[in-house]
Amino acid sequence: MTATQTPATRTRSTARDLAQIAVFAALIAALTLPGAINVGPVPITLQTLGVMLAGAILGARKGALAVTVYVVLGLAGLPILAGGAAGLGVLAGPTGGFLLSFIPAAFVIGWLAARIRPHLKLFPLLVATIIGGVVVVYLIGVPWLAAVTGLPFSQALVVGAVPFLPGDLLKAVVAAVVAAGVHRAWPGLIAAKQWPWAKRRDAASVDAGDEAFAPDADAKA
Repeated sequence: MTATQTPATRTRSTARDLAQIAVFAALIAALTLPGAINVGPVPITLQTLGVMLAGAILGARKGALAVTVYVVLGLAGLPILAGGAAGLGVLAGPTGGFLLSFIPAAFVIGWLAARIRPHLKLFPLLVATIIGGVVVVYLIGVPWLAAVTGLPFSQALVVGAVPFLPGDLLKAVVAAVVAAGVHRAWPGLIAAKQWPWAKRRDAASVDAGDEAFAPDADAKA
């Protein structure tokens, strides 16, 4: 706890974080209510829009936690997954990989949103939502689909990615526009952060500076 952070402030911050996580978990669940359009073994839903919004608005940690709450509740038996599905049996189906991919997808979106400059503007947010909400989801979901159905990977790609790509790109645009508007209205939801290699470079510069000013061990008193 910092010197300026009181226990009451910390409690309010924790309560606010939990409320945000709960709201976005409920939002993702609500986006399944319009139903699903069956396109082969993988349905078209609005779930990924909620996942993108969670990562782009809440950031990596809280966004991933919100999606985790949604996924865990669905696997525990609440009928809030695509098409009203529920239970651990979903993981054995062709959409199990896509469902699990939502958690790292939200994390990646939030992680990138905190680092791509200019911070939390429309284009960086769009890049983050496409990489996290489309690329990450397909990288996990399509191989899972191939493994469960026995389809060749190329065929699984055609079945599980190609029909959904236009809609997912549109969702990424919508999520980026909404998130950019939210961050303009309520700045500070996602703190700006450095890339890992930038931190290492800064640390190396500090170490080099310390060595430059270090006394010569061989110098005579």
